[in-house]
Amino acid sequence: MAGGMASQGISAKRAELAGGRVGWRGLVSSKKTFGIALFASLGGLVYGYNQGMFAQILTMRSFIDATQGYAEHTGTAQGMLTSILELGAWLGTLANGYLADALGRRVTVVVAVVVFCVGVIVQACTTNPDFVYAGRFVTGLGVGNLSMIVPLYNAELAPPEIRGSLVAVQQLAITFGIMVSFWIGYGTNFIGGTGEGQSIAAWEIPVCIQILPALVLAVGMMLFMPQSPRHLMNQGREEECLQTVARLRDASVDDMLVRIEFLEMKALRMFEEETARKKYPQYQDGSFKSRFMIGVHDYMSLITDKSLFKRTTVACLIMVFQQWNGINAINYYAPQIFKDLELGGTTTSLLATGVAGIFEFVFTIPAVLWVDNIGRKKILIAGGIGMAVCHFIVAGIIGSYQHTFAEHKAPGWVAVVFVWIFIINFAYSWGPVAWIVVSEVYPLSMRAKGVSIGGSSNWLNNFAVGLSTSPFLSASNYGTFIFFGCITTIGVFWVWFLVPETKGRTLEEMDELFGSGGMAAEDEARKRRIEREIGLLALLAAAPYTKIGATYLPGTGEINLFYQLPNNDIQEMVWSGGGWSAGGNLGKALPGTSIGVTASEGPGAGHEIRVYVQHGNKDIVQKCWSVGQGWWSMDNVVDPTHLVAVLSQLHNLVVVAKFTSVSTGLAITPTSGTGAMTARPCTPKEGNEREDDSRH
Repeated sequence: MAGGMASQGISAKRAELAGGRVGWRGLVSSKKTFGIALFASLGGLVYGYNQGMFAQILTMRSFIDATQGYAEHTGTAQGMLTSILELGAWLGTLANGYLADALGRRVTVVVAVVVFCVGVIVQACTTNPDFVYAGRFVTGLGVGNLSMIVPLYNAELAPPEIRGSLVAVQQLAITFGIMVSFWIGYGTNFIGGTGEGQSIAAWEIPVCIQILPALVLAVGMMLFMPQSPRHLMNQGREEECLQTVARLRDASVDDMLVRIEFLEMKALRMFEEETARKKYPQYQDGSFKSRFMIGVHDYMSLITDKSLFKRTTVACLIMVFQQWNGINAINYYAPQIFKDLELGGTTTSLLATGVAGIFEFVFTIPAVLWVDNIGRKKILIAGGIGMAVCHFIVAGIIGSYQHTFAEHKAPGWVAVVFVWIFIINFAYSWGPVAWIVVSEVYPLSMRAKGVSIGGSSNWLNNFAVGLSTSPFLSASNYGTFIFFGCITTIGVFWVWFLVPETKGRTLEEMDELFGSGGMAAEDEARKRRIEREIGLLALLAAAPYTKIGATYLPGTGEINLFYQLPNNDIQEMVWSGGGWSAGGNLGKALPGTSIGVTASEGPGAGHEIRVYVQHGNKDIVQKCWSVGQGWWSMDNVVDPTHLVAVLSQLHNLVVVAKFTSVSTGLAITPTSGTGAMTARPCTPKEGNEREDDSRH
């Protein structure tokens, strides 16, 4: 288990160096990081909006007329109208990997947006069902590509400490897009009335409005967003990669976290190249054919290798059960389902659908907070049981009151409530957690391809659900819910008995669970060796966790030392003849900030100390202390070049103050217990430390 523990050690050290800027706190700690999250949200918004929008317009009178009544035909015809987008999305997903590497992440996003917009325009010109088929298929090509490339791009730009939260934001954005589409459809349904004579704007606005966030995404990618550092690294453009990471982090290229992140990307590229050389020595000429054959063999090994096949089975089946528990049957056909309950016409059914969208969005949030504390299996089992119970209750209500809901309004609304409860159970469990499990079951060398197989399984089953639900509902409303309830129940038992808990497992432990014979251990050993060769492990071992500033005034016999606590507060320690004691707390500063300290003696007024640090907004500020006033702030420092940088290191409560402006390299050390100062030259090691510190 040494490899897994080493990997965890690197992550832990990097997180500690980040000064608490991890997870949600890291996500909102800087404008650039938050901007990345917003762009991830645009991709998820477009994806989610498409999932819900068509369900709304499918029941609108004006859309039914535009399709010459075709949209009103329940059964396979309506199912194909709905699901053709998912078929296109599946093909778009398959094309994503090649396009992302060949064109780069940003250009691939723009291509996907252009394809998406063409499909939307074709739909907006609908005069017969063929326009809908063609438009939704082309739109699906773009949506499928966006569903993979945008999260990939944003994850590659984000600091490692917040990538998990960024995935959660993507899932929230998808459900937010679904919710928005439901309410836009509800609102536009009133344009021109809700019956005969309804304006075509009632359905064209929901269709066309989705172009706006897609165009914002494309324009932002080309004008404001940088190249993906990972893509630059894979292209061998290492210097550009390093400069890009530094700009993204608002730091210099010598910043410790920047260097660590850069070397981690370099190590991963070298790991992938070395793994390919070891497995496929015959395909190392760099040609397109060789790269293609390596990809083919890797994908084939997911089936031919017994251990990888077990993992692939888990990845594919969890997506089968995620789709066949009926969530997209609800998303695609909720207005029609609610309309059959005779709640009060199309308007009321659209309103009930809008409420369902709110529940799906809101109850995705708990998954972000709980999944790492509770574990994957428990959440999947709890959510699955809740969904199955709801299916069976709704089936019982529909079976008991079918064709009589006009006289029995209460049972109809009870059925609606249990559909909402079903959505709640999905939102906190199978929605986000299924994707997490897929990403965790594979060893490092096969993770990207394994996740792509899981994504393909998701889209294919999504297509099958969209295609079959309308015929199911036509044949038997309550039977459809019984069917989904039974599939969900089988999924619960499958998770309970056959899916391992992946939370907190090392890669070696996953090997043992799937019988890989040390595949992950071999991967980890290779990765650790590469990290050692390029100096990443040495950099981590030497990484300082804080910068320390100190000053000494002979007239007082005191040393005032300032250092950063783990919570980013700047703390003062005072040395006098009796030893160290705590001084003032100066409040929070930028994590890992350099601390400058100056001191002066005023005639008859004692002395004044000024501490210079960076706040989270990057402003250089002064924290001043003077006799009779204590600590106070002067937040008007603009030019940090005027600072006297005093960078120090604490060794067993002995201060070694290195003044970077002193060319002789003089080190000043207090003698233990007396407060007196002795001067001595820096050792070569200390000189190196001084040079390292001065970069910060």
